[in-house]
Amino acid sequence: MAPHSELHRSGRAGWLRAAVLGADDGLVSTAALLVGVAASGAGRNAILTAGVAAVSAGAMSMAIGEYVSVSAQADTEAADRRREADELAADPSGELRELTTIYESRGLPHELAVEVAAALHAQDPLAAHLRDELGHTEAGAARPIQAAVASAASFAVGALVPLLAATLAPAGLRTVVIAAITLMALSVLGVVGAALGSAPRLRGALRVGVGGALALALTYGIGALFGATT
Repeated sequence: MAPHSELHRSGRAGWLRAAVLGADDGLVSTAALLVGVAASGAGRNAILTAGVAAVSAGAMSMAIGEYVSVSAQADTEAADRRREADELAADPSGELRELTTIYESRGLPHELAVEVAAALHAQDPLAAHLRDELGHTEAGAARPIQAAVASAASFAVGALVPLLAATLAPAGLRTVVIAAITLMALSVLGVVGAALGSAPRLRGALRVGVGGALALALTYGIGALFGATT
């Protein structure tokens, strides 16, 4: 009989979080900037220059930010691993009792908890403690480079949507077109992100759509205010 397998989403958590965050940030920040600049009365060239600068600077910022933050998480995980290895070397019987207590606290009878802890200690005690004491798993392990690449690439892809809208839209409708296309793209992004994580689609769409609409409204108001005072 073939081994039973199930498709779970937890293995996607690291790159999915970075990709959705990057695309959302690319869409919202670039569109908000373009709407604000357009509302000030700036011409097409100034708007596009600001948009290109926003794409390049934002993608690099997202990549560096993700790499630094996830690297810090990876360093913490490595430190925990070294500490657990030292504790196992110094007091293996005490660590075995600690693991037994963990399984008892999760509902196993004492005799079964002792048996399970002993079996896992005989196989790979460090992996057992990292998983059951600290909650470290391979699926959830920090991967700084993966997070940085996913975040930067998704930011650039997201930012290109309002930038293309600004390029193709007529001058009189530029802010409306940028805002409309951005909000549609945000809603799609929310649905896709929710689908990948097996979450409710409508909630995902509303979550990013409402936030994006508020950001666009705020920057439009600021741009219009400064444009009127110059």
